[in-house]
Amino acid sequence: MRLGDSHQFRFMTRDGARQFTRSFDNVLAGSGITTIRIPPRSPQAKAHVERCVRTLRHELLDRTIIWNERQLRRLLEEYIEHYNTRRPHRGIGQRAPNDTGNVAPI
Repeated sequence: MRLGDSHQFRFMTRDGARQFTRSFDNVLAGSGITTIRIPPRSPQAKAHVERCVRTLRHELLDRTIIWNERQLRRLLEEYIEHYNTRRPHRGIGQRAPNDTGNVAPI
């Protein structure tokens, strides 16, 4: 199994879902990634991930037919660019995260 840029990651937080087997954990461990299991039925333990997945599904994936991995990767790259540079965010005054107005002067 290729993990690509696995050297950038140190931890994988996951629930006890059946699709993740012990061999999956072993592959991660072989790449130096520590698996951290969260308790069952505790979505609050991974609230940021849950919110990210919900936003991605609502704003992109529920409206798109994905034909292959290459297309999915391209769409995700475009969406991340949009999310960080053009999409308004209520929590920061309807500006995008990469808007230079969001950076405090030093």
